[in-house]
Amino acid sequence: MDNFLDLVSSVWSQGVFGIDFNNVLIGILILILFVLFRSLFSKIVVGRLKAIVKKSSTQIDDEVLEAFDGPLRFFPIVIGVYISTQYLNLNSTLEIIAANLNTSLITIQIFWFLYKVIDPFSFFIHKFGELLTYDLIDWGVRILKFFIFIIGGAAVLEIWGIKVGPILAGLGLLSVAVALGAQDLFKNLISGILILLEKRFQNGDWIKVENIVEGTVEKIGFRSTLVRRFDSSPVMVPNFNFAENAVTNFSNMKSRRIYWTIGLEYRTTHDQLRNIRDEIEKYLKDNGNFVKSTEQPLFVRIEKFSDSSIDLLVYCFATTTNWGEWLEIKENLAFEIKGIVEKNDAGFAFPSQSIYIEKGST
Repeated sequence: MDNFLDLVSSVWSQGVFGIDFNNVLIGILILILFVLFRSLFSKIVVGRLKAIVKKSSTQIDDEVLEAFDGPLRFFPIVIGVYISTQYLNLNSTLEIIAANLNTSLITIQIFWFLYKVIDPFSFFIHKFGELLTYDLIDWGVRILKFFIFIIGGAAVLEIWGIKVGPILAGLGLLSVAVALGAQDLFKNLISGILILLEKRFQNGDWIKVENIVEGTVEKIGFRSTLVRRFDSSPVMVPNFNFAENAVTNFSNMKSRRIYWTIGLEYRTTHDQLRNIRDEIEKYLKDNGNFVKSTEQPLFVRIEKFSDSSIDLLVYCFATTTNWGEWLEIKENLAFEIKGIVEKNDAGFAFPSQSIYIEKGST
C-alpha cells in the first residue's frame, strides 16, 4: 500500500507533460475564476458604461457600446488564459503553443472589435447615400466585414505557422474552375452592382420590368432582387433581367399624366366648342392639382373630326405621383368636364353610323 501511495504521489508530481497536477489545478481554477469574473465584469463594468452612455444626447455611443458588448465580455477570458499559461511551468514546446494561443486570442479580440465597430460607424458612410445609394453602401459594409474576417483568419493561421499564400493560390485555381461553371452567378452579381451604381431603383420603389413583374422592390441582393407584387406575392428576379429588359421606375415620376380624347356631337356649334375648350382650360390652370410649366405642357385643343364626333384633346399632368390621389383628381376633372359640356347645352358623341337611302325613280 505504501508503494501504491508512492506511485500516486510520483504520478501526481510528474503531472501532464511534466507539469505538476497541483499547478494544473491552480491554472484551471484561475481560468474558472476569470470566467466567473466575466459575468461580474459584464454586470458591473458593461452595465455601468451602458447607464453612462444612455445619458448622452447622441445615439452613436450607445451603438458603439452595444457593438463592443461581445468583445468586452470575451476580454476577461483572454486575460484568464494568459495568466493561467504564465503560471504553469511549461516546457519549451508547450511554451510555444501557449504563446501562440495567447497571441491568437489577442488577435481574435482585436479583429472582433474591428468587425463590430463597422456597424455603429456606418452611419457616417450613409451620409454619402445620395452619391452612392444606400444599397450600394450596405454592400460595401458587408464586403468590408468579409475582408476583416478573412484577414483576421489569415493572421491567426500565420501565428500557427500555416502559410496563407499557397492556400490563396489553390483557391485562385479553384475560383477559375468555379467561374467557368457559374457564369450566370457572376452575370447577376455584375448586374446587381450596375443597378446600385446607376441608381435604377432602390428599396421601396415601384417598378415594372417588361414581361416579367410589376411591384415594389423589397431587397436588392447579390444574385437576385425581391419584388413584391401588388397581390402580396414575392417574386425573386435574377439581376441580369434588369439589364436585358426595359425597367420603368414609377417612384421616380415627378407627376402623372392625364391624356383624354373627348368626343362631342357634330351638332355642337362653333361658340359652344370654344366655350367648352376655354372653360376646361381655365379649370386646369386655376386648379392647384395640375402642373403648369414648360417642361410638362398643358393642352386643351380641338384635335380632329372623327367619323361620329368632334374630338377634343385634354392633355395635362397631375402634381401628385400617388396613384390613389391621381385617381381622385382625374375623377374630379371628369365631373367638371361633364358639367361644362352640359352647361353649354352640348352632348357627348358615341359611335354611330347614318344610313342614307336614295329613292329611285319610278
